[in-house]
Amino acid sequence: MSIRVVVADDQELVRSGFSMILEAQQDIEVVAEAGDGLEALAAVRRHTPDVLLLDIRMPHMDGLEAARLVCAESGCKVVMLTTFDLDEYVYEALYAGASGFLLKDVRRDDLVHAVRVVAAGDSLLAPSVTRRLVTDMIRRRRAEAAPEPAPARLGALTAREEETLRLLARGLSNAEIATTLFVSEHTVKTHVSNVLSKLGLRDRVQAVICAYETGLVTPGSP
Repeated sequence: MSIRVVVADDQELVRSGFSMILEAQQDIEVVAEAGDGLEALAAVRRHTPDVLLLDIRMPHMDGLEAARLVCAESGCKVVMLTTFDLDEYVYEALYAGASGFLLKDVRRDDLVHAVRVVAAGDSLLAPSVTRRLVTDMIRRRRAEAAPEPAPARLGALTAREEETLRLLARGLSNAEIATTLFVSEHTVKTHVSNVLSKLGLRDRVQAVICAYETGLVTPGSP
């Protein structure tokens, strides 16, 4: 079954270029393109794609508001597109439910990989820039308001699930977590699924945010 994708960007050349790259893959189908946030939202509602590549800065409705609505209304995974790796909107996009982001100068192979990773239910946590964004975002949030105490929010987790969350927040992959905990990858996937379910989180990105907000992990910790 093909991964169904909507590409939304107000720059036609960028939009067409991404679409051509993705359409060249046997397992990916671009079902629609959109030139602004309203068109992107309408395309998701009409085509029910698996992944939405969404530019942050667009006319009529910006990518942030579109991401918030798409994530609230559907199971479509949102990947934000941005020109700058420290775009202020990226912080809010992650809170809105986006599964990660890509710079517009992303390499062809990395774009394809990102779509496949997100469609499979994972998130774009591997690039160091994403981890830096999450860390900086949490610094800002915790400076504005006291974080929710970890016991109050994490009490439903078992000790092994809490450790899995801690390793997730450090940016480890399932394979790396399995090695660290001396368990199978299948067991790690089960732990991750339990963490998301018990804490009411959409994906791994929100799990990382939760780990920082509760103080389970602190910026700069090993």
